Amino acid sequence: MWLGVDYYPEQWDPALLEPDLDTIAELGCNIIRIAEFSWHLMEKTEGQYDFSFFDRVILAAKKRGLKILLGTPTAAIPAWLAAKHPDILAVGEDGRRRAFGSRRVYCFNSPEMYKYSEKIIRAMAEHYKEEKAVIAWQIDNELGHEGSDLCFCRNCRKAFQLYLAQKFNGEIDALNEAYGTAFWSQEYNRFGEVPIPEASTVAHNPALRLDWERFRSKSVSDFADFQIRLIKEVIPDAVVTHDIPGGGLEKHVHYADVARNLDVASYNNYPVWGGQKDPLPPHEIAFGLDYIRGLKGRNFWITEAIMGAQGHDVTGYLPRPNQAKMWSYQGMAHGCEALLYFRYRGASKGAEQFCYGVLDADNVKGRKFREVQSFFADIRPYEKALTAPIASDVAILYDYDSLASLRIQRQSLLLDPPGEMKKLYKVFFDANVPVDVLPSEADFSGYKVVLAPQMMVAKPDFQARAEAFVKGGGTLALTWRTAVKDENNNLPFGEPVPAGYQELTGVTVMETESLQELEAFPLTGRNGETGTGGIFRDMLAVRDAEILYRYGDTFYTEYAAVTRKRWGSGAAYYLGCGLDADTTEKLLRQILDETGTETVASDKNVEVVTRGGAEQKIRIFINHNAHTASACGVSLPPFGCKIETL
Repeated sequence: MWLGVDYYPEQWDPALLEPDLDTIAELGCNIIRIAEFSWHLMEKTEGQYDFSFFDRVILAAKKRGLKILLGTPTAAIPAWLAAKHPDILAVGEDGRRRAFGSRRVYCFNSPEMYKYSEKIIRAMAEHYKEEKAVIAWQIDNELGHEGSDLCFCRNCRKAFQLYLAQKFNGEIDALNEAYGTAFWSQEYNRFGEVPIPEASTVAHNPALRLDWERFRSKSVSDFADFQIRLIKEVIPDAVVTHDIPGGGLEKHVHYADVARNLDVASYNNYPVWGGQKDPLPPHEIAFGLDYIRGLKGRNFWITEAIMGAQGHDVTGYLPRPNQAKMWSYQGMAHGCEALLYFRYRGASKGAEQFCYGVLDADNVKGRKFREVQSFFADIRPYEKALTAPIASDVAILYDYDSLASLRIQRQSLLLDPPGEMKKLYKVFFDANVPVDVLPSEADFSGYKVVLAPQMMVAKPDFQARAEAFVKGGGTLALTWRTAVKDENNNLPFGEPVPAGYQELTGVTVMETESLQELEAFPLTGRNGETGTGGIFRDMLAVRDAEILYRYGDTFYTEYAAVTRKRWGSGAAYYLGCGLDADTTEKLLRQILDETGTETVASDKNVEVVTRGGAEQKIRIFINHNAHTASACGVSLPPFGCKIETL
C-alpha cells in the first residue's frame, strides 16, 4: 500500500532536502510524488536535458526507503517554448489567446505541443528506465481542468474539420443531412467551411455542437494516450496513471476514455476548496470517489488528499481536527488503495501559497502532521481488505453524449444532471448501500438495480442491453428526458418519446414542460401518498404499466408521473419529473426492498462500509458529523472513524 506526500523540492532551498525527507519518512510515508511541474528545470534551453536535480532527490529518497511517483511535466510549459511557438497557447471562445504565466495554457491540438512533449518525455523515460525506485509514472496533471478542455484556435478548427471529414467518410452531403443544415441556410460545400462553435449571435447547430463536444473529449484522451504510448515504448512494464480532477461529469472530457489505457486511475480529492463556507456534503464526496472507481471498474489511487485549508486567491474552510483524516478513511472505504497528501509543505511563493499542506510555510510539525502520521499507522494493517475489489448491487449510469446534449440545450434553468444523479445516489448512501457510478458503455448486466437518469441521447446498443437486463431479472429506473434525441442530437422524426423504450416502459410522453421551480406541482400516490415535483416533467400516457404517482394539478391529472412495468422477470421504472427528496427516498427504498438489497441502519451522515474478502474482511465506520453519532452499536466521536475486523 503506497502512502505518501506530494513533494516539490525544486521550490525550496536545496539544504532542506535531507531534513525534509527525514520528516517525510517520520510521517510513515513510503512514496513521494515529484517533477510534475518542472519542465524548465529539466530543459532550461531547448534540447539541453538535465535531470541531475531529481537524480539527487531520488538518491536521497532511496536511502530512506521511499519510492517515487514520477510526473511528466507537460501541464506547465516553459517560457522559452511559449515564446518560440505562441500558437501552442490555447484560445478562448472570445478569440483571445491565453497568456503564458499559469498552467494548462497549451492547446491539445498543437503539433508543436506534441513535438516538444515527446522530446521531454522520451528523454525522461530513457534516463529513468532502469531506476527501480520509480514505481509509477503520472502523465501531465488534471487533464481538462480549469477550462483547458476547450480551445478555439486555428489548430483546433483544422483538426475538428478533419475529425468530421473522417466521421462522414469525406461526404459533405452526409454531414449536411445529419445536421439539417438547410435550417438557417447553413449548407456546406466542403468540410473546410464548417465552423467551430465560437461566440455568435444565437446558438450554433445542436448537431455540430455535440460533435464538437465529442471532438473536445477526443482531443484530451488522444493526448493522454500519446503520453502513455511514449512511456510504454521505452519502459514496457511501467505503471502509468493520471490524476483526474473533481467535477468530471461537468467537463468537456469523457474521463472513462482518458482512463481506458491507464494502468490505474488516480483522483485529486478536494472535499473543500477556496471560497467554500462548508465542505461538500458527505454523499457528494462519496459519489466522486465511486465515479473514479467506475472509470476502470476497479480500485484507484488518490494522488492529492487534503489536510489543510485550500485556495489560490480566496482560501476556504479549514478542516476541523480529524475531519481531513476522516476524508482519507472515506477514500479508502470507497476503493482507494494508495493515498498521497497534497502537499508535504505549503508553498511560500507562487500561485498556491494558500493551499496549505501537512506542514505550513512555518515548517512546524503540528496537528496536521500528527493526523497524517496516525492515519498512515492506523490504515496500513488493513491493506489486504482495502486492496480487494468492491462488489455492488446497485449502479448509476451516465452517458457522455447525453450530458453534452443537456449542456448544449439545458431546457430548464434548474436542470443539473450531475446534481440529479447525486440526489438519487444519496438515498443509497444514507442506507449504506454500495454503488458503482459507471459510464453507459460499461457492462451493467450483473447488478440488481440500475439507474440511468437523463439518458437524453437514444442509443440502440444501450437500449438492447437495458431490455436484456430487465428481462433477466434486473430493476431499471429511467427518468424524464430519456431518449429524446438521436445520436446526431436531433429529435427523431415520427417516433414518440422515450424513443425505442415504449415496450420496455409501457409509457409514451405526450407533452413536456420545463419548470423553473424545484417543487412546482403536487403529486398523488396510488395509496394516498403526496409529494411534489419540479424542474421538468414528462406527461406520461400509460399503456401497460402500473401508475405509482399521478400529477395532482388541475389540468394534468390524466397523466402519470411515475410508473413501473413488470417485464420478463424484472421491472422498469419511469420517473417522469424531478421528485422532491422525500418522494425520491420512498421510491428508491421501495426498489431496495423489492430487490432484496441489504441496507444498514445508521445515524444521519454515518457511513458503514464493509471491505475485503477471504484473506481479510473489515467494517469501517465513518462519522461525518461534528457531534457524536453511532451505527450498529458503535459510538463515534466528532469526525471519528473506526475499523472492526470481521
